[in-house]
Amino acid sequence: MTHIPSESSPLLAEPPVEQPHHQHVPLYPRKSQHEESHIDYSNVLRDIIIGFSDGLTVPFALTAGLSSLGSAKVVIIAGLAELFSGMISMGLGAYLAAVTERDHYNFQAQREALEVQNMPEAERDGLYSILEKYHVSRTAATPLVDELCKNPDQWVRFMMDFDLRLDEPNIHQAWISAATMGLSYFIGGLIPMIPYFAMDRVREALFVSIGITVAVLLVFGYVKNYVSIRNHRAGLWGAFQTLIIGMLAAGTSYAIVRGLDSKDE
Repeated sequence: MTHIPSESSPLLAEPPVEQPHHQHVPLYPRKSQHEESHIDYSNVLRDIIIGFSDGLTVPFALTAGLSSLGSAKVVIIAGLAELFSGMISMGLGAYLAAVTERDHYNFQAQREALEVQNMPEAERDGLYSILEKYHVSRTAATPLVDELCKNPDQWVRFMMDFDLRLDEPNIHQAWISAATMGLSYFIGGLIPMIPYFAMDRVREALFVSIGITVAVLLVFGYVKNYVSIRNHRAGLWGAFQTLIIGMLAAGTSYAIVRGLDSKDE
């Protein structure tokens, strides 16, 4: 049975509204609330995955390696130093990445605007070339091309979206991204260090830390893949993959520190 959208359905197109040619339409119109929430959710999920996975593996590998020295104080001090520096580094990295993405987008938008102004015929042909990729004939595309060419701002925006395939970055989310990634790193890195705070014997704390980290790696690996793909098999593969990477990193660090310490004896 065919579904007929209601008046409030997003599938129902709005009636066209004629606008005077002199009316200025913003180059980057405000995104809908649904689109903004979807993008924000994706970015936050990405930052949590990157920050937490790095935080869970890097400090764990470091503390596991330093535990071979037999000093809980060394493990705690070095682990906390790495944890705070890593949190700051991840946060700043996320912010600088967002700023760089914004600058790149603005540069490309300015260049595209100059090309539309100075080479309108070539850019007009570019519109036809884009639509041909979607099997739209030149005859059918001509009304759309004519309409886009009436407004240079919308023309540039169309080229940015479909030719360069660049999405306008939201610079206001840069600080949120930095805080999310940095905090996720700190929480992930703090988990394997908890036994060293609570136990006096380093070797016993190491085994407890390994057990906790293995459990967290499995759960985190499953959840991150299941949330992204919505598939239990993908979740199990993500759990296995995350566990292997974390254990390899910890085992390598432990072996290196143990080897360097044995040479000094």
